[in-house]
Amino acid sequence: MKTKLAPCTAMVLLVCSLPAWAHRIDEYLQATILSLGANQVHASMRLIPGVLVAPSVIATIDANRDGSFSEDEKRAYADQVIGDLSLSIDGRAMKPQLDSWDIPDASHLRDGLGEIHLEYHVDLPPDSTVDRALVLINRHRNGSSVYLVNVEVPQDRTLHVVDQKRDPQQSVYELDYQQTGAADGSFSRWSRTQAWWKGLQLSSLFHLGLRHIAEGTDHLLFLLVLLLPAPLLAVGPRWGAPATVRRSLLHILGIVTAFTIGHSLTLTLAAMNFVHVPSRPVEVLIAVSILVSAVYALRPIFPGKEAWIAAFFGLIHGLAFASTLDRLGMSRWDRVAGILSFNLGIETMQLLVVALVLPSLLVMSRTTAYSGFRIAGAAFACIASAMWIAERLFRVQTHVDTVVNLIAQRGLVCSGILFAASGIALLLFAKRSEEGVKS
Repeated sequence: MKTKLAPCTAMVLLVCSLPAWAHRIDEYLQATILSLGANQVHASMRLIPGVLVAPSVIATIDANRDGSFSEDEKRAYADQVIGDLSLSIDGRAMKPQLDSWDIPDASHLRDGLGEIHLEYHVDLPPDSTVDRALVLINRHRNGSSVYLVNVEVPQDRTLHVVDQKRDPQQSVYELDYQQTGAADGSFSRWSRTQAWWKGLQLSSLFHLGLRHIAEGTDHLLFLLVLLLPAPLLAVGPRWGAPATVRRSLLHILGIVTAFTIGHSLTLTLAAMNFVHVPSRPVEVLIAVSILVSAVYALRPIFPGKEAWIAAFFGLIHGLAFASTLDRLGMSRWDRVAGILSFNLGIETMQLLVVALVLPSLLVMSRTTAYSGFRIAGAAFACIASAMWIAERLFRVQTHVDTVVNLIAQRGLVCSGILFAASGIALLLFAKRSEEGVKS
């Protein structure tokens, strides 16, 4: 019994470290897309509060605390966001003019599914100089926000992006561009291509992919629970003895590869607007995928077909990945390069997490403690996924998100505990085997 206690505790901690939603947790994502015109700059802002940030954002908007947003409250918050911006052109301070605002209901923000959309513009004074420099500083909720800023390739041939600079947080953005009086052809096609490439923010999209998995790890919860029985052999309706290390590694590689192929396919199709599925059924099906993998970890209901199941549900998870790119407002062809960078970030974080957990699974599967570990993890995933299905399908309020998200930030500690527990279980198993031989 003692042999099973440490790994079971570690499993609960590990699974609890994975948040329920495919959304940000404790940060406020503010993405801005700039469009250049003749003596004018237009900006589109998408503000997406994480589930732990949302209550404070809601409290700021809901000034009278009646639980709903009036139009005056929405306008007041939009003005506050614009007021926290500092924009200058050629060293002269300019005042942004709010054009429109769209703020969803408090319930959508609270669930991490809503986004605030603001549009504003700045009229620039005519200037005789060709070279222009724009500086945008965003100070809105600086302590809890992350920022993304990009500029669209100008359609007007008299405008040419020269360079972009950002501070590490991207709250400070500098844009150098040229505005000529006529289409003089001074910029070659290669120069415009270079400007477009610089504007893609490939490094930022790669890191966004990393963070999307690190913070939206219901995708990884599905995969990790599906991996729980991977080191074992199915014997009838039960999980039996451990497989060889080589067979286990090949099995796990097949599952991860199938999941990658599945979500990469729908990520590409959805991000390129070839397919579109509403977010709510996607979120429900993601929770269902976790429930299916949890049941499978308890009983081998589809032995030998793990890769096919991973690929099928990977198609669903890819639709959720694509929603992040969609929220950034990128043009269709910008997404061609952006998809590759974003997906590379997803795969990198996915492989890092699997590599972090895999040694512990292989070691512990060689002990009698693994049965309790597997059952504890599968049971937790069953309960959590059932609650998420109820939340997403019937709008039932539960506290599973709060519990899971609070522990989520301790993922590295939990993986360390899991590794230590697997080592302890192996030592105890070896000691008991040695005592059994002597007796």
